[in-house]
Amino acid sequence: MKIITVCGSLRFMKEMMEITEKMELQGNCMLSPIYPTKPDKDAYTENEALMLDKMHKEKIKISDAILVVNVDNYIGNSTKSEIDFAKSLGKEIIYYTDLK
Repeated sequence: MKIITVCGSLRFMKEMMEITEKMELQGNCMLSPIYPTKPDKDAYTENEALMLDKMHKEKIKISDAILVVNVDNYIGNSTKSEIDFAKSLGKEIIYYTDLK
C-alpha cells in the first residue's frame, strides 16, 4: 500500500475523482485535494486560499508519491509547483497518462 496525494487542475475534477477511486480500490491510500464548494477560486479569501495550499503541501509531505492527473498532458503552474515540491522531498511522481 502506498499513500498517494492527487494533484492536478480542478478543471479535471471528474477525472481526479474517478482515478482516486480506482487507485484506492487497488489498495492505495489516496489523499485528494479539497473540491471547491464555492463558485470559483476567487470566492476564497487570501487566508483561505493560503490555508488550502498549505494543507495540500502537508498531504504531499506525508505521502509516498503524488499522482498528477494530466488530462491531454495539461499541467498548470500550480500543479508544476506541486511536482517540484514533491521532487524536492524525494517523492515518487506518477502521471495519470502513464496509468491508462
